[in-house]
Amino acid sequence: MKPFLLIATRAEDAAADGEYQAFQRFGGLEPNQLHRVRAESGPLPHVDLEHYSGIMVGGSPFNSSDPEHQKSEVQRRVERDIGGLLDRVVAADFPFLGACYGVGTLGRHQGAVIDRTFSEPIGAVPITLAAEGAADPLLAGLPSSFDAFVGHKEACTTLPDGAVLLASSATCPVQMFRIRNNLYATQFHPELDVDGLIQRIDIYRDAGYFPPAEAEDYMGRARSARVQWPATILRNFVSRYATA
Repeated sequence: MKPFLLIATRAEDAAADGEYQAFQRFGGLEPNQLHRVRAESGPLPHVDLEHYSGIMVGGSPFNSSDPEHQKSEVQRRVERDIGGLLDRVVAADFPFLGACYGVGTLGRHQGAVIDRTFSEPIGAVPITLAAEGAADPLLAGLPSSFDAFVGHKEACTTLPDGAVLLASSATCPVQMFRIRNNLYATQFHPELDVDGLIQRIDIYRDAGYFPPAEAEDYMGRARSARVQWPATILRNFVSRYATA
């Protein structure tokens, strides 16, 4: 099987490694079947699409909607590098799944309005499938409503032309969409279970997602959540696109 590629942008080793392990575990992939590039650590190398079954993008501390003058040089470089890759990925309709930062990357690349109108605090929210989502193969086997973990400062306010809305929540109308046939973005985190979220809360307690003093409260709420379905999306992505 050709491996999948995970593009990561988390500078903290513990967060980056936890994310990689989650994509690997929930995707049902062996280490040699999931390559990783940490785009925040240096320029994105050339990605030969012929060498991969598909591309996944993890979450990020970066917000694409931030004013350009407030972005670090690292963020601007990452955005240029991923944008250049998306030029080829979109043109080829090459299998792509972006989790959380996927909305800011694929969405922005395709002309979506990304801003802070529909930010959501860290926690579990009910996700509802649209009619198109219920019929989409990446969401096969999921119930019409399920809980997923979120936590984001920006979201998609207006979908790109031609995008298909697949899922929503009461506090964020665009939770998942598709471009063409094989390009997907989720606002929620399909790779996060309770342990994974608790780890991220601990790592990012000073990152501005919540008051640091409330970290233990957020961890307590995470422990009481019942999030079991989102990982199915990763398994479906791998199953659908794995190629020899």
